[in-house]
Amino acid sequence: MESFKKNILLFLIFTVLLSCTPKNKEAHGEHQAEKNVYYTCSMDPQVKEDKPGKCPICRMVLIPIKNNDEGTDEISLSDQQIKLGNITTQTIGETQNRLEESYSGVLTINQEKIKIISARAMGRIEKLYFKATGEYVKQQQPVYVMYSEDIAIAKQDYFVAYKQLSMPGDYGKNAKRMFEASKQKLLFYGLSNAQIETFKSSHEVSPYTTFYSTSSGYVTDVTATEGSYVMEGSSIIKLADLNSLWLEVQVNVNYLKSINIGQKATASFVDYRNTIINATVSFINPEVNRDSRLLLIRMEIPNPNLLLKPGMQAIVKIAQPNSKGLFLPVDAVIREENASYVWVEKRHGIFENVMVETGTDNNGMIEIKSGLDSSKKVVITGAYAINSEYKFRNGSDPMQGMKM
Repeated sequence: MESFKKNILLFLIFTVLLSCTPKNKEAHGEHQAEKNVYYTCSMDPQVKEDKPGKCPICRMVLIPIKNNDEGTDEISLSDQQIKLGNITTQTIGETQNRLEESYSGVLTINQEKIKIISARAMGRIEKLYFKATGEYVKQQQPVYVMYSEDIAIAKQDYFVAYKQLSMPGDYGKNAKRMFEASKQKLLFYGLSNAQIETFKSSHEVSPYTTFYSTSSGYVTDVTATEGSYVMEGSSIIKLADLNSLWLEVQVNVNYLKSINIGQKATASFVDYRNTIINATVSFINPEVNRDSRLLLIRMEIPNPNLLLKPGMQAIVKIAQPNSKGLFLPVDAVIREENASYVWVEKRHGIFENVMVETGTDNNGMIEIKSGLDSSKKVVITGAYAINSEYKFRNGSDPMQGMKM
């Protein structure tokens, strides 16, 4: 009888154990599942609870969020978070895109069109006809009067030799040689043939000589003063022809690869917005400014009506040739100090950041040079919302410590 009771008791214990084991496993599974989920508020994402309920701030129902155990570069978002963050994706294929970069520039004097009127002999400036910058000088207008002993001696030699040309014998031959030598010397000193011819009819030779402009232009600099002595070769005034100007543009050195000599451009001006001039890149400075990291490029601008003035601001658009590649909206690319990356959708609700190398950006689009498969579904809008959520959950940037 006692053995029968023992058997009945063992049977009951075994039955209880069998019935409890699945429940324990199920409860354990539920407990593990709960560990992989936390509850937050779509309006107040700083709220994190380990069980369902309502937001203590706005009283909205908390939504479950799966913890990210699949990788540190991924994030899981609920449908409600995707909707609130305006997160949209798109598959980006290779496309043809014609970029047009815009830069600011300044008009300057064309240095190739500057003429310097200089002293051809040592002497004293007796009179200056132009003393201020901005004055217009016509060709063959008198510029200055000089007293020069060297020129005066050459004039006297020419005058005497001319009077002795008709003398017979060796006197006439010597006079002819002196006449030719003195004429060449006067031409070297900058006198014109017309000026030299006047000496033949003169009764006496003046030590003062008037010099005339050999070209037309605007005075940009006056370097001599009346009464001052100048050496041979010293600058008197500088003239600039403003019918052609230089347009100089400072370009970031990162865009150097996309600019070449001969490249076409258009220029518009702040003071004349309806004036658009076609231009061509004619010069690229081989030296980069160490402080600003900018590179100077230059183009020549025609100015036949003198409408444009040196110092005017301009907007320059340099057209890039059609290029085939991947182009994304600028807001789709997260550009940090150490790297640039985009968010791609691996599967519904799961997003992964991918490092990319960017190229030029223009008109709201940026070139993706490498790092991105054209078949990926890229986050077009809401990338910064995903990035903020990632930083909030993980406390760091997705690409922290990484460099391109």
